[in-house]
Amino acid sequence: MSRVLSPAALDAAATGYITPSEECSAAEFPFSTARDTSGFVERRVAPKCQHAPAPADSLARMLSHAYKHKPGSKVSLRDRICCYQWTWFTMTMATGGIANALHAIWTGYQTNWLYYIGLAYFLLNLTLFVMNCVLISLRFAFVSGSFINSFRDQFESLFIPAVVVSMGTILINSCEYGIPRAPWLAPVMVHLYWIYIAVSMFASAGMYLILWSTQIFPIHTMTPVWVFPAYPLLLTAPLAGNLIYSATLHGSQAEIPYVALAFSAVSVQGAGFLISFMICAAFIYRLMTQKLPRDMQRPGVFISIGPGGFTVAGIVLLGQLSDHIIPAKFQGEEHAVFIVRILSVLIGLWLWGLSFWFFLVSVGSLWKYLIPGHRLPFQMTWWSFVFPNTALVTATLQLATALDSPGFRVFGCVMAACLVVVWIAVFATMIHCLVKKQLLWPEQASDD
Repeated sequence: MSRVLSPAALDAAATGYITPSEECSAAEFPFSTARDTSGFVERRVAPKCQHAPAPADSLARMLSHAYKHKPGSKVSLRDRICCYQWTWFTMTMATGGIANALHAIWTGYQTNWLYYIGLAYFLLNLTLFVMNCVLISLRFAFVSGSFINSFRDQFESLFIPAVVVSMGTILINSCEYGIPRAPWLAPVMVHLYWIYIAVSMFASAGMYLILWSTQIFPIHTMTPVWVFPAYPLLLTAPLAGNLIYSATLHGSQAEIPYVALAFSAVSVQGAGFLISFMICAAFIYRLMTQKLPRDMQRPGVFISIGPGGFTVAGIVLLGQLSDHIIPAKFQGEEHAVFIVRILSVLIGLWLWGLSFWFFLVSVGSLWKYLIPGHRLPFQMTWWSFVFPNTALVTATLQLATALDSPGFRVFGCVMAACLVVVWIAVFATMIHCLVKKQLLWPEQASDD
């Protein structure tokens, strides 16, 4: 006797799992109750929709999850600090990116007020970075074992490299705003550049090895957030380019190893872009088979813009500096400079188109939140609306300089102005959620 299979069963037979419903939130995954050594309890909600079970530490878990608090007890400042996560470093990534974008505009127009706004963002970013380091350290001190467990958490572990990326943005801003005021800083930044190269390589490879050894990521939870461990590598070319540019204009050129900086930057940048490109290819496959990510994952779609944007910004800038990078004794040096500049612009235009396409897809993925009744709850991944787009802005402005294109420059300036507005909106929403106890606030533990 033949048996009629349901559509869900047919889907499972064809793909090996059941496609989750678009309306299923991350909180609806079947998690079990767990307790850590701090005494705070974590509770997961039973699923309300039909889909295959996900791992206990699914990537789709809510970012705002916190250690559960006993009912009736007073929430202290210590309890709120215990909810601090690595995701808070996305705020410093975005703030440093805004400072970088504003400096790129200032380079073309040389307006003092724009320079000082960018400098203010740089100083604010330093303050926020120190605050993040202090609070995340306090969390690890208050909650025994939380540091090691953060590397095993399928969601939080992906954002650990945000610390390294934040350091990279600070180094880039230091080259842009620091070297012109203190030329002696140029040789110091060279040493910090080599340290950053080593840290980014080990952090990226090490984080992926930990993830591949301890986690299982279902394809239906795939978003460009999986690219995050490769993000530290993507800042090497912009860092090297800004270091060479600032040192050329304001630093001691004799102490700057231009060739070594440029070649190492291109090598590491290429590795980061290719890793990101392969993961983004898997994301396209996920979109073709599983539709757009869920609400809690939707901001992560913007991360796909960054790999191409940062690569364009770095490669084009290094190409325009090729007359300083290529040694004068190199045979055919004059022709080599011209060829490198042309190639950098062609590669830049090619990858800029890819980043802009991902930008359109990312913005389009938010269309449903314009419909009444649909709301995107705040989480720290909202900073993904800012940081990857700063890469597209700086890439656009670098191409504008290389091509002497007023159209590219105006487009980059308009995007930068919009990003500043988005940064203000996200920052204000974050402060509002902190005050309203919707962020860094432990949830009540149930009696069951």
